[in-house]
Amino acid sequence: MGVAMIVPAPPVDRCSDGSGTRPTRRYRSVLRVAAEAGAIVLMLGAATTGVVAHADNTALNKNIVLAVYTVQHRAGCPGNVVVSPQLRQAAQWHTDDLFNNRDLDGHTGSDGSTPADRAAAAGFRGRVVETVAMAPTWILTGNDVMNQWFYDPAAHAIMADCANTVMGVWSQNSFDRSVLVAVYGQPE
Repeated sequence: MGVAMIVPAPPVDRCSDGSGTRPTRRYRSVLRVAAEAGAIVLMLGAATTGVVAHADNTALNKNIVLAVYTVQHRAGCPGNVVVSPQLRQAAQWHTDDLFNNRDLDGHTGSDGSTPADRAAAAGFRGRVVETVAMAPTWILTGNDVMNQWFYDPAAHAIMADCANTVMGVWSQNSFDRSVLVAVYGQPE
């Protein structure tokens, strides 16, 4: 047998343009605080129970590809960078490795693999390069990543290289660590 709850209607204000009503500013503020408190409780619960909630980073990964597209077009590149499933797999392998081996912080994997090794193992044939972004935080935004890479001459040169026509991006995050890897390729 279910329990029925009666939820009162929120207090409302008339819209200034006469188009109807909306919840009061105070009510919206209470909802915002409640939502933030709920997020904090979820984070603390995950931190204390050892449970890691992995976000769906699909939008972040796609935004990085779009940002690289923009960098390349500003550099005068005539084509469009496209996603390679093989390079995305190589990026995922290295992201997972960096995420789970906190003593790693670069392009060499815990098994000694290089970006070229991982790309070849994923079935990609051609030249590859890689950029990595990491942060000791539970969220890494596209702006965070692009700020790291755009102002790093080596990373910027990789992004702006018109020969890099395909790429793969993968990211992962937890309460205290975020990792994003982009692998760029020049197919044979």
